[in-house]
Amino acid sequence: MSKDLQYTRNIGIMAHIDAGKTTTTERILYFTGKTHKIGEVHDGGATMDWMVQEQERGITITSAATTTFWNFGDKTHKINIIDTPGHVDFTVEVERSLRVLDGAVATFCAVGGVEPQSETVWRQADKYKVPRIGYVNKMDRIGADFFNVVAQVKERLGANPVPIVVPIGAEDKFRGIVDLVYKKAYVWDSNNEKDPFKVVDVPAELEAEVAEYRGQLVEAIAEFDDTLMEMFFEDPDSISADQIIAALRQATIAMKVVPMMCGSSFKNKGVQYLLDAVIQYLPSPMDVDSVVGTNPDTEEEVVRHPDAKEPLAGLAFKIATDPFVGRLAFVRIYSGRIDAGSYVYNSRSNKKERVSRIFQMHANKQNPVEFIEAGDICAVVGFKDVRTGDTICEENNKIVLESMSFPEPVIGLAIEPKTQKDLDKLGVALNKLSEEDPTFTVRTDEESGQTVISGMGELHLEIIVDRLRREFNVEINQGAPQVNYKEAITGKVEHREVFKKQTGGRGKFADIIVEIGPADEGHVGLQFVDVVKGGNIPKEYIPSIQKGFASAMANGCLAGYTVESLKVTLKDGSFHPVDSDALSFEICARNAFRQASPKARPVLLEPIMSVEVVTPEESMGDVIGDFNKRRGQIVNMDSRGGARVVKAKVPLSEMFGYVTVLRTLTSGRATSTMEFSHYDEVSQNLAKDIIEKSQGRIKSVE
Repeated sequence: MSKDLQYTRNIGIMAHIDAGKTTTTERILYFTGKTHKIGEVHDGGATMDWMVQEQERGITITSAATTTFWNFGDKTHKINIIDTPGHVDFTVEVERSLRVLDGAVATFCAVGGVEPQSETVWRQADKYKVPRIGYVNKMDRIGADFFNVVAQVKERLGANPVPIVVPIGAEDKFRGIVDLVYKKAYVWDSNNEKDPFKVVDVPAELEAEVAEYRGQLVEAIAEFDDTLMEMFFEDPDSISADQIIAALRQATIAMKVVPMMCGSSFKNKGVQYLLDAVIQYLPSPMDVDSVVGTNPDTEEEVVRHPDAKEPLAGLAFKIATDPFVGRLAFVRIYSGRIDAGSYVYNSRSNKKERVSRIFQMHANKQNPVEFIEAGDICAVVGFKDVRTGDTICEENNKIVLESMSFPEPVIGLAIEPKTQKDLDKLGVALNKLSEEDPTFTVRTDEESGQTVISGMGELHLEIIVDRLRREFNVEINQGAPQVNYKEAITGKVEHREVFKKQTGGRGKFADIIVEIGPADEGHVGLQFVDVVKGGNIPKEYIPSIQKGFASAMANGCLAGYTVESLKVTLKDGSFHPVDSDALSFEICARNAFRQASPKARPVLLEPIMSVEVVTPEESMGDVIGDFNKRRGQIVNMDSRGGARVVKAKVPLSEMFGYVTVLRTLTSGRATSTMEFSHYDEVSQNLAKDIIEKSQGRIKSVE
């Protein structure tokens, strides 16, 4: 089995919006014989963008998985590809895909270079230690510059990019690439995908450039191979292509080097070379470290090697609802095997689940298979209770793999069903959508009774509402988008709370003395410290006090928003031998929070977004002036490919409808991207307005 695993690659294609991820994936499917007609994003015909919303908008929303085969050398290699979205609102899709991949193709636009979302996905790949190769797409566009993009990867991403090709021509003259390893040129005489490329000698005018970059390539990888280093100093020409490939592969997998290549996926140039590079330089499941987890019963570390004979360990990284087969759980198998019809153990729910069918995925089509083994990615049908990040294993060989952490939603929207018939369907639909997407949450506003859905941005919620209408046939009314504010405590206060109801018969009694204040740095949630001496409060009541404070944090004292972090020190208290019970102490803790927090300098926090605008020089002043009106802080101004780039931190509440305003200011010539940065304190006069509005909303409901 392990022998075959060397010929498997689990890769993702990641990039900024519009760098050409889906177009590149479509070409890969075509050249590997998976599809017989090339699907185009701009026609709404891309295989991987199978959702109606994706085809209409020409963007990728959900990460699609597919399996294809590529002949390299004399072996057929199996490639599992995940095409991920580029839009920041769907960052969770990229996060969970990278968690289970062995390697990634970072795609850049030859004109735009390293854009904001390229930085975000690069950081996510660093976090999960995913080796990557760089592919500079759109070499046929005006302003394309391969080496400029390589320089940006070095400066902005702090990586070590090493070109392994030199482009022949650029813009409309781009016709091929020189492979620096074999010193051969690949030339495409037409854009027709049926015309194969020709392998020719290096054009004379490029010989000096090729020699220079080949020298840099060998120098960059010689650190990983002492023999190479010696040969490089003695006679660089004596180094064979195989030696370079072996050292480059080693350096790439160790994440010390990022091999850079280029092409034009839309014009069918460079994709076959990219596929060869995926096989040559990206790791197989055998090259990646064995997966480490913990045994939930003993808390001991457990290691699983990528081998079908080892006990089963797999990670469910995505849940999707398919109209024909029901719930699909996408699973990456790290060790062992799963057979259709067998039972597996879910270590989060502590339940056995039956695997009724296993599919190899091709976008939204499924090919059933009998079993799946270590190193592979598949979709499983039959799981009743599975969530993103769950570990699948054997009951007598338990393991919990590290789950994934997802950002919190920053924007909310109140929705209500139009008819009673829609009401029943709405609950089911929202439940399914929140299972699929961990960054989409649903809650009921306690004061108003409204259903509030929250997500990562306006586009995210727009797609959700659209899916409710189309997939689930639920008609809804929606309110205006609302910002998810939070509250925080900035001062310390000591407080004594006594709760008693003693009117004959068994009563209620609890008495606590607590100090509440801001949590220690880096602590999220409730930080509870118990320093009660001498059993003044019996041990069995302490968890109830903690529970009371934790539940009270859901509604802050200013405007009922969540308190993100809080430190509570339980100092002393007393109890009644008959009347005290766990519930009394829980209620007492809740009351203590309500009474004490207004005295502890509570403040309102708002989400601040990182915004980047690429604008022509002449609109620069208008863009900056508009940011100032929106309480924005300019962080950086820069030039990129003849345009100016403005980076700013702006409160989310000021950014609704910004795209439309920006179009007006710059006659439609500027583009913007926005992602969540952090929470920050709201100034007092603005906080007052927000608090009054939220209290007004509560009163109008009452």
